[in-house]
Amino acid sequence: MRCERIRAVNIWRNGPGRYDTVFVSTNPIGEGMVGFDIARVKLFFSLKHEGIKYPCALVHWYSRIGDSPDNNTGMWVVQPDVRDDETRFASVIHLDTIFRACTSFTCLREEFVPSYLNFSQSLDAFHSYYVNKYVDHHAFEIAF
Repeated sequence: MRCERIRAVNIWRNGPGRYDTVFVSTNPIGEGMVGFDIARVKLFFSLKHEGIKYPCALVHWYSRIGDSPDNNTGMWVVQPDVRDDETRFASVIHLDTIFRACTSFTCLREEFVPSYLNFSQSLDAFHSYYVNKYVDHHAFEIAF
């Protein structure tokens, strides 16, 4: 087994914050990406109710675009879930639903990357993102 760190911190190595994306198990009987949704962790916390401690995460959700991976890359494309007022859709989930970290990166079509943009803003600045299944063999087996 490999230990994996998922980060949700507002200062990373004396620089801007880091908020990792994750595979969240939302359909236990679904195979591949049908069984998972993508979310970006904004906060880890726990709460106690009637003596039971619940480890949780506050996440922003991403939805798959289409019913299959992109034809050119073989990677799934996702977009942020937003409300009518353009704010991100967020919810609280139990940590047991997080399957593992996910690597997402910008799905550039005909857009230019602004020169002032840094890595911490990239998951907030664009309309769609690739879910990188080529980052390691675990992700390759999940995101088919």
